[in-house]
Amino acid sequence: MTIHLTVWRQAGPGSKGKFVDYTVTDANSQMSFLELLDVLNEDLIHKGEEPVEFDHDCREGICGACGVVINGRAHGPEKLTAACQLHMRHYNDGDSIVVEPWRARAFPVIRDLVVDRTAMDRIVEAGGFISVNTGSAPDANAVLIPREKLEHAFDFAACIGCGACIAACPNASASLFTGAKIAHLAYLPQGDPERKRRVVSMVDQMEKEGFGDCSNHVECEAVCPVGVPITAITKMRREYMRAAISN
Repeated sequence: MTIHLTVWRQAGPGSKGKFVDYTVTDANSQMSFLELLDVLNEDLIHKGEEPVEFDHDCREGICGACGVVINGRAHGPEKLTAACQLHMRHYNDGDSIVVEPWRARAFPVIRDLVVDRTAMDRIVEAGGFISVNTGSAPDANAVLIPREKLEHAFDFAACIGCGACIAACPNASASLFTGAKIAHLAYLPQGDPERKRRVVSMVDQMEKEGFGDCSNHVECEAVCPVGVPITAITKMRREYMRAAISN
C-alpha cells in the first residue's frame, strides 16, 4: 500500500508548527497505525531527517499513552479503538491521512505529535484516591457491593486517561475524564471517606488547569476508545451539588 501522510511538525512548545507531507510506499494492511509511523520514521532516519515524535507505550489499547487526531477524529475513524489498535486494513491504497496532536489549551505541544498531558495527572492527584490501611490485601469478598453499583463502577474505571475526550470536545473540557475518576469511586464504599472532598478538589483542579466547560456536545463519549458513558458527567455534577450543599 501507498499512503500519503500530512503530519504536524513542531520543534518545541515555543516554535511555530506546520503540516509536512510524506509518502509511505511500503505499508501493508496488517500494520497498526503506529507501525505506519514507525515505517515513516525509519525512512526519515535513513534520509538523515528528524523522525516524527509521537507518544506510545503498550500498543494494546490499555495504557492511554498514545493519542493523535487522525483525519479530524481523535484516535481515528474506528469506534472503541485507540490509535495503537487502529489497523491499516481500514484504509485503501493511495489514501491521504492527516495526523495532528491533541488540541487543547491545557495540552501544550512538546514536539510534533507529543503534548503535555500532566494536567490530567494533577486532577487525579487532587482527589482520585482512597484511604486504606497498610498491610496485606483484604479478602475479595470482605466488602459486599451490590452488582448494579459494581458494574457502574467498572464502566467508569475503564477510563485509560488518554485525553481523547478533551481533544474532541469543542470546549476542550475534561469533564468526562474527571467525571469517570470521580464516579467510579463514588459507587464504591471504599470511596466514601473522601467522597465530598474528592469531587470538590478534582473539579476545582480541572478548572485551574484551564479546561473548558461541558456543554453537552457528547463528542467525548463518541471518541472514547473504551466507551466511558457520558453519565459519568451527570454523576460528577450530582456529587458536586451534594458536597456543595452539605458544606
